[in-house]
Amino acid sequence: MQNNTQAVSNRFWDQFLKLTTMLVLIALGGVLVAAPVSAQSAEAPNTTTGRILGTVVDTSDDPIPGATVVLQGPDSDRLTVVTKDDGTFVFDRAPAEIAYQVTVTAEGFADWSSSVTVEPAQDKTLTDVKLRILAVQRAVTVSYSSQEVAAQQLKAEEHQRVLGFIPNIYVTYEPHPEPLTAKMKFQLAYKDLTHPVFFARTAAWAGVEQAAGLRNYPQNIRGYGERLGTGLADGVTEGLIGNAILPSLLHQDPRYFYQGSGTKKSRALHAILAAFVCKGDNGETQPNYSTWGGSLISSSISLAYYPSSDRNARHVFGNFGIGMGLHVAGGLAQEFILGKFTSRGKH
Repeated sequence: MQNNTQAVSNRFWDQFLKLTTMLVLIALGGVLVAAPVSAQSAEAPNTTTGRILGTVVDTSDDPIPGATVVLQGPDSDRLTVVTKDDGTFVFDRAPAEIAYQVTVTAEGFADWSSSVTVEPAQDKTLTDVKLRILAVQRAVTVSYSSQEVAAQQLKAEEHQRVLGFIPNIYVTYEPHPEPLTAKMKFQLAYKDLTHPVFFARTAAWAGVEQAAGLRNYPQNIRGYGERLGTGLADGVTEGLIGNAILPSLLHQDPRYFYQGSGTKKSRALHAILAAFVCKGDNGETQPNYSTWGGSLISSSISLAYYPSSDRNARHVFGNFGIGMGLHVAGGLAQEFILGKFTSRGKH
């Protein structure tokens, strides 16, 4: 009986040991199979994103904190970060295999941009993210008064001299001169009529009249004085009326506008027409009423002090014709002769 019990016990333990051994082997096999899979799973990188990182610096390699870094995808994908105190930035989960446009902006610096594509599980470092200091641009608005410019041009004209001593102030060499004010027109007339050359020219012409026996004055010193007086009166009245009063009232420019270029024919035509047409203060070409009126009115006024034999309409219109002829001759002289010998003032 005892032997049977012992046999049963031995068989039980044999079966238990076999079963236990089998279970242990199965468990070990599972562990050996699961361990590599688990390790592989733990170590496997993310295959759908990557990292884009870099450091934003200036041209002196000093970091720029607070710069805005924008990662713009082809569609609506847009990621934004701000650089840290050391100028660094990181996009941790940037979708891989996408062409991005990276733009870096910072106050006081020019923008920086570049294209970048990150591979799966790649750490893409952007190098040379250097921002240039933005150049300070100042918008300077230059404003001026046309009267101020006209005053400067007039000042230059008042210093124009033929052969260094003869005033030539009633001609402008500016291609686009500013219009004169009424005050400037009177100022120009005053300069012309008070210059010693005006008196010398009038005195010389009185001598010519004396020698030719023109006008019904005696041929003596008194007659010369009377011729000189009427010559000065004629010059003053025509200068004031034709170069100051009428130009101010009619808004016309009394100056000769030097052409200086083009064919001789065009320049000659320009000089001749200057006695008949002029430029208005508005820049438009107008009939030269100022010159015509100055000559006619001056000749009419002279009837008050000329000898009685010269006080007639023939005298008035004769002087008018002579005056217009002198204006034509003066224009031609300005265009072809005097311009070459005139020292021109600068403004």
